[in-house]
Amino acid sequence: MLHGDLLGERARLSPERTALVYVPTGERLTYRQLDRRAGQVAAAWTRTLGLARGERIGLLAHNRIEFLDCFFAAGKSGVVLVPLPTRATAHELAHIVRDSGMRTLVYEAALADTIAALRQLVRLDHWIALDAPDAPGDLPWPDLLAQTPDPAPRAPVSPEDPYCLLYTSGTTGKPKGVIVPHRMVSWNALNTVCCWQLREDDTSPIFTPLYHAGGLGAFLTPIMAIGGTIVLHRGFDASEVWRTIERERCTVVLGVPTIWKLLMDAPEFATADLSHVRWFISGGAPLPLYLIEAYRRRGVVLRQGYGLTEVGVNCFAMSSEESVHKAGSIGKPLMFTQARLVDETGREVPVGEVGELLLRGPHVSKGYWNNPEATAEALDGDGWFHTGDLARRDEDGFFTIAGRKKDMFISGGVNVYPAEIEGELLLHPDVRDAAVVGVPHETWGEVGVAFVVRREGAATSGEELAAFLLRRLAKYKVPREWVFVETLPRTPYGKVVKGELRSRYEQQRQG
Repeated sequence: MLHGDLLGERARLSPERTALVYVPTGERLTYRQLDRRAGQVAAAWTRTLGLARGERIGLLAHNRIEFLDCFFAAGKSGVVLVPLPTRATAHELAHIVRDSGMRTLVYEAALADTIAALRQLVRLDHWIALDAPDAPGDLPWPDLLAQTPDPAPRAPVSPEDPYCLLYTSGTTGKPKGVIVPHRMVSWNALNTVCCWQLREDDTSPIFTPLYHAGGLGAFLTPIMAIGGTIVLHRGFDASEVWRTIERERCTVVLGVPTIWKLLMDAPEFATADLSHVRWFISGGAPLPLYLIEAYRRRGVVLRQGYGLTEVGVNCFAMSSEESVHKAGSIGKPLMFTQARLVDETGREVPVGEVGELLLRGPHVSKGYWNNPEATAEALDGDGWFHTGDLARRDEDGFFTIAGRKKDMFISGGVNVYPAEIEGELLLHPDVRDAAVVGVPHETWGEVGVAFVVRREGAATSGEELAAFLLRRLAKYKVPREWVFVETLPRTPYGKVVKGELRSRYEQQRQG
């Protein structure tokens, strides 16, 4: 039986190896210690709270050891964990609480204002405080654990039983709960270990939010499957990350393009000791080539990965050598992963042409919670998940992302892929960030509008940027309008919220 209790299995094999280093306190926990904590939490959920297999429990907290306790307790108990986004409003969280049907919520004091507002919108059986309770009647976490001092035995579960519900960021509408079964957790972890060639002596920091699939699937579960060490940050601070990479001699590091840019701009970038690093890897959004080159000059390979919450966050792999020769590519599909590129009719496109990326394999989710329509739209009858991402494949079988299907626009009858334009814009020395969206045009059908964040002190005009692009791209790809902004709206994992940019543009035109 393929079970999601990866921590329990690793603790059985490597009980005394260091599993976790928690940066804020310096605590170091072995696999035996971490496993016992998770087992005690599983007992508290099932014995004291009376939660049954398949029932949902929410967690609203920043990165902390108790977050891992809850995540791994789900693998032991059969209770379904619902991590909640810490940046969401009470109104947004209320939708997730109601949609998931959770009866219990665990929260931390740092989010007390959000919890207070959420109480006015939802009713729950249990509010559990990791720190000081927000209101009378809430159950303190230490008191809950004191009632169940002994770990619970691992509960019998099916590989298809839900392990957790991970709600998507909702860039195109209300968040949908992705059903992540035990089978998916195990396959993602073990396949990542094999295809990314992780080792038991690997040490990896996590500074991205754990409530997101990326924080849990890369590298938490893979590193713990192979017996390595996770170094957990409370949040992201560039200087702290560089100090930790040096002090803990981290070997593999995951980030998103925004983070790699912030780390590159930090003063420690030029001097940090990276002799122990095997490679860095970027995911969550397309990786600009200038970042790859910047890290290469520091002697570090910066790979690019690809994945979605719905299909496991790791779906492709490439070696360090291939990352140099195939810069910009996401690599080849992992073992036991099938990938197709299809046109609007569902026919496979030839090598070199752009098509929608479809994935199939044991790492694919079961669809969306309480949303059979969205599930049927994404998962076809043959088990292929339609990612909505556009990609091309070269003659060697390497894939490169061309952008989101919904982002593509048609200008004068020709497909235009914003990711290509954005990649070129980011090569301009005065551009710090950029995004391109398609808007209606009475002559050409659609044209591009570029939203640009200039570097500090730069005064480059739209005309100058257009001239720069005309030397690199066909004329029909060059944006017709330019909007200069202070920042771009992004999800916690670096994806630009293009719907918000379109709304801004429409409001400006109407105003």
